[in-house]
Amino acid sequence: MINTEDKLKERIKELTCLYEISSIIVNTDISQMRETLIAIAHSLKRGFQFPEMTEIAISTAHDSVNTGEFLNKLNLESEIRVFNKPEGAVVASLNDENSSFLIEEKQLLDSVALKIGNLLERIEIQQNETSLKRQMERADRRSILGEITAGIAHELNTPLANILGFAELLKDDLENDNNITSDLNKIIDNAIYSREVVKKLMFFACEMPHTKNEINMVSSIGSALTLLDASFKKANVKYVVKIEDEELRLKADEIQLTQIIFNLIINAIYFSPENGLVTIEAWQTPSHIFLKISDQGPGIPVDSLEKVFQPFYTTKPTGEGSGLGLSVVHGIVASHKGIITAENNSGKGAAFTIKLPKT
Repeated sequence: MINTEDKLKERIKELTCLYEISSIIVNTDISQMRETLIAIAHSLKRGFQFPEMTEIAISTAHDSVNTGEFLNKLNLESEIRVFNKPEGAVVASLNDENSSFLIEEKQLLDSVALKIGNLLERIEIQQNETSLKRQMERADRRSILGEITAGIAHELNTPLANILGFAELLKDDLENDNNITSDLNKIIDNAIYSREVVKKLMFFACEMPHTKNEINMVSSIGSALTLLDASFKKANVKYVVKIEDEELRLKADEIQLTQIIFNLIINAIYFSPENGLVTIEAWQTPSHIFLKISDQGPGIPVDSLEKVFQPFYTTKPTGEGSGLGLSVVHGIVASHKGIITAENNSGKGAAFTIKLPKT
């Protein structure tokens, strides 16, 4: 039994504890979550009747902390709930069989568990807001780039067509002069190359028209692999296809779908080491088709994961890539209302996964 004066002291101690914990939570920095939980645990320990015999443990999805060794003599527990789902617990252990917890101490524990739950909800909301803000900023940048790119592509298309046309006319007129013909051939080859770059720019800007028909992705993958057989042999790289279904049907532009597959596999071959393995996987759900292409190369630098689909960004050495291949793939996927993601494999290499609606 404790007298009225002792009860009053305990209430004051509990209120002081709640005030301290509220102050800790208000000033919490998300990056210092562990330190916050430790501070809460020690403050809560001081709020109990026998702090020297009480230990506190807090477990959450972020981290788990405790103030000391649990002898499991007598435990008191309150569940931490985040958006009404259990996400951990606050546990008090009294390491003395001859003592017991007060009813008010269970209430104190419940109050602290509620405060921690509110803190975790706040953190989750902030993280979601930050993530959404980043997505919107990326979308805005991509939209602006798309408009600029489309403008550049249209402006370049006409002069390139003129250069190519007049060069071919000159070549016909001067076909007997080998030196001039050789130079004209270089002009024509470079004009054709530049026109292909413009075409990629227009793909990126989603300016290229497409005709959707019902096609079988399994056949498209097979066609792309047939075309790339020589590339695999030249690079001394192997491939494996993992597709259980004989048909993966969706509505898409067959030429553009083949270009997606072709570009991703070419990319995988380029970054694969000698005797490396490229894995092509495809599967379906009732509403979507998935394509995943993985390699065993060096992987994608972490700071490049969010940039790989930006136009003109490339991790290839200067002169070996225009930085438009993955941008084109992204543009085609987006025009088909699909999603493409890049990630590093848990072992080695990188993987690109495409999700396309069937209709």
